[in-house]
Amino acid sequence: MNPLIRVIPAFLVRFFASPYVAGDSLAKAVDVVQKLRRERHLWSTLDLLAEDIRTDEQAQQNVDAYLQMGDAAAALPVDVRPTLSLKPSSYTTKPMQHGGDAAGSREAMFAIAERAKQKGVALSIDMESRHWTDFTLATFRAMHERGLDHVGIVLQPRMNRTERDLDALPKGCRVRLVIGIYREPAEVALTDKPAMKERMLTYAETLLKRGHYVEFATHDDAYVRRFLEQVAKAGIGKDRFEIQMLYGVPRERFLADLLRQGVKARLYVPFALGWDMAIQYLRRRLDEYPAMVWLVTKNLFSRR
Repeated sequence: MNPLIRVIPAFLVRFFASPYVAGDSLAKAVDVVQKLRRERHLWSTLDLLAEDIRTDEQAQQNVDAYLQMGDAAAALPVDVRPTLSLKPSSYTTKPMQHGGDAAGSREAMFAIAERAKQKGVALSIDMESRHWTDFTLATFRAMHERGLDHVGIVLQPRMNRTERDLDALPKGCRVRLVIGIYREPAEVALTDKPAMKERMLTYAETLLKRGHYVEFATHDDAYVRRFLEQVAKAGIGKDRFEIQMLYGVPRERFLADLLRQGVKARLYVPFALGWDMAIQYLRRRLDEYPAMVWLVTKNLFSRR
């Protein structure tokens, strides 16, 4: 990690994080989910900030937390119930990016997915850095082969391999398209953001033609509008896709406009089991994407 990122005081990291994190407990996150649905008519996806696992106890704590998240989601009415987002690195002390084999992660995700299916709660497996892609997609396919078809997947159009990965998806699955925040070398991924977003539009069109449900995740209003024009021209029903954005990013008016058009919109709602974990998460994100400081500052003073 960049030494300058390490020395940013925790209180300052928390200041930058607080608009984007739904609290330091599951109860607070569930309150946010209910408020978003009640007051803004938005759906939610819950995500536990729990990466960089060092001990087996931490990994098990994350598994237990996700089982509790599934139970808490199932206790809500169907028209409020959030989905859950799983990160494979949250359940192992042997991360792929450090040469590990992700021992324990697949078993943990299967346990969470099986419990969630019993409870009627949908999941998505998040996509992390390139080191995890093969493992993540293989786990996803294995889940569908076992009948766990309530599980969706995240794909990053920036990756050069993604076009091939589209061909290996289970029939009719949910796919969240997001350019991602992980820094990837130019030999495996695009580095130009407009080019990444153009790919998002192309891959969204391909997925919809093949019968998949598309979760189009971006804060770029112009590309959302282009996506909506694209699906309207193709005669795609509004039950085949949704727009997703991050909790805390100031897009209230635009989201309200989407809802008026009858478009389903969902916020990705992260929370932590204590601010220490949230601060660790933000430090890693600042290291991977230093421009976040400027973007957060701009968002704080230009809420709309």
